[in-house]
Amino acid sequence: MSSIRQNRIEASIQQELSMFFQRNASEICLGAMVSVATVRVTADLSLAKCYLSVFAGPPAKEVMDNIQNSKGRIRGEVGKRLKNMKKVPELAFFLDDSLDYAQEIDDLLK
Repeated sequence: MSSIRQNRIEASIQQELSMFFQRNASEICLGAMVSVATVRVTADLSLAKCYLSVFAGPPAKEVMDNIQNSKGRIRGEVGKRLKNMKKVPELAFFLDDSLDYAQEIDDLLK
């Protein structure tokens, strides 16, 4: 169970990441539309697991590789925007496959 503070930090990071990916879509996201589906922060606030959905553009693996390579820059930009945080959590990016999973379940049910 996450605390109220964790929930606030998760929401702030999610919002800032969304804005960052929107502003830098051509450079970081290779022209693809990237949506931040979920952010989960550990209890000690040292790691933020960010689940991303990739739409319309190059293959999702290419986009995720480019995002992984730019992880330091992304963390720095988010840290600048979240000035009230003493330490910005380390960001770990994962591909959100919940839509594919839901489609698979739907196909199986048919």
